[in-house]
Amino acid sequence: MATFNELGISENLMKSISKMGFEEATPIQAQTIPLALGGSDVIGQAQTGTGKTAAFGIPLIENVDIKNDNIQGIVIAPTRELAIQVAEELNKIGQFNRVRILPIYGGQDISRQIRSLKKYPHIIVGTPGRVIDHINRKTLKLQNVKTVVLDEADEMLNMGFIEDIEAILKGVPDERQTLLFSATMPGPIQRIAERFMKDPKVVKVKTKEMTVPNIQQYYLEVQEKNKFDVLTRLLDIQSPELAIIFGRTKRRVDELSEALTLRGYAAEGIHGDLTQAKRISVLRKFKEGSIEVLVATDVAARGLDISGVTHVYNFDIPQDPESYVHRIGRTGRAGKNGMAMTFVTPREIGQLKNVENTTKRKMDKMKPPTLDEALEGQQKITMEKIVSTIEANNLSYYTRIAEELLDEHDSVSVVAAAIKLMTKEPDATPIKLTEEAPVRVKRDNRDNNRSGGRDRGRYKGGREGGRDRGRGNGGRQGSGGNRPSSSSSNRRGNFRKNES
Repeated sequence: MATFNELGISENLMKSISKMGFEEATPIQAQTIPLALGGSDVIGQAQTGTGKTAAFGIPLIENVDIKNDNIQGIVIAPTRELAIQVAEELNKIGQFNRVRILPIYGGQDISRQIRSLKKYPHIIVGTPGRVIDHINRKTLKLQNVKTVVLDEADEMLNMGFIEDIEAILKGVPDERQTLLFSATMPGPIQRIAERFMKDPKVVKVKTKEMTVPNIQQYYLEVQEKNKFDVLTRLLDIQSPELAIIFGRTKRRVDELSEALTLRGYAAEGIHGDLTQAKRISVLRKFKEGSIEVLVATDVAARGLDISGVTHVYNFDIPQDPESYVHRIGRTGRAGKNGMAMTFVTPREIGQLKNVENTTKRKMDKMKPPTLDEALEGQQKITMEKIVSTIEANNLSYYTRIAEELLDEHDSVSVVAAAIKLMTKEPDATPIKLTEEAPVRVKRDNRDNNRSGGRDRGRYKGGREGGRDRGRGNGGRQGSGGNRPSSSSSNRRGNFRKNES
């Protein structure tokens, strides 16, 4: 494994990389950075979580001339969350270079973006729709761009952004460097590379590296109607520190997050119909640990860089295997172990095999836990808390009343009562979720017109994650459906009709 010192990086960038705690470069970084620093166009085939932001971010910042006030680099990302994350990481990488970085995306006040664009940013990180909007308004000029980065190109294809990407690439100088990153290389992405890239060097992270070996992967065969009870029992037994539950549709996420709240779990949902302020609020609470469960759609969670996620629950098996790899990549990061559980209805076993064939990894079968096992799991957690308190040896204020209790009751009854009081017993509050149609194996998993809920809409309609053009109204999202208020997840009221 190469160190960053060996990659020809300047002193200022080495200083920021060291401050970020990086020493060894990941495979995608070790191979991409020297090529990009040398001026080559690069195609990087890698998943989220492999360190690709630094792979393109380091050479991108290295090549900026801070004395030149023009926009010199542009990164195009599929969703507003990813655009924000990338901009944050680029700011960390360039903290000692004084490089000015500006994220622009739908859902944010366009007037504020225009004011920020007048402050001479060196690098723009944007979603395709909002970038096109600024180009059309002549508030974004790209004639001095030296480097273009297309991040998660296959996802932008899936979301219908291919025409926008082509329009942006036509608007930047021919004499430029293009860096393209994509988990897969479907035909339309290959054609983009052929048309707009010059002799690109291909860097490919092997599948075995993409599936992350330190994640335990399980599947549970469960009837649709029993999924929720099985999920809550798993939560009770496993007691995850931070967990993400993936649902296939926005409706599913709303219903799940409300149902979990009714059962006493600290849960909130995130999807494309939420306001940007609400999304940021939910993610902040999740990162801080004030909510233990985040319920998300694929697109809303794509690109989220959240450390400390211990468990991923695929409440619905994803539409395509690539999404599965993205989902489970939320855990098992930075060398830590993670656990991923996928719920499969009997009619979805074919899709399970499809996922296993793509990832080249068989999932272990897990038996759905019983109610008694869930109670035992909660009792075990209580027992561990009691033992930890005893070991802390800070009980002097409580010994007298303990002795009084033991004068009147036997010790086993006293301890049993304490365990009962402290144990969160499984909640049987009735829950009714709208059933989702099972996923069927398709001949071509990269079909652009998949239905059933990657939460991405259609090309002309409401695409999640930054498609909105925000014509002077602060960025109205184009979903066309009712947008929930920014109130907490347990007040969402009536569940909306599925809009996927």
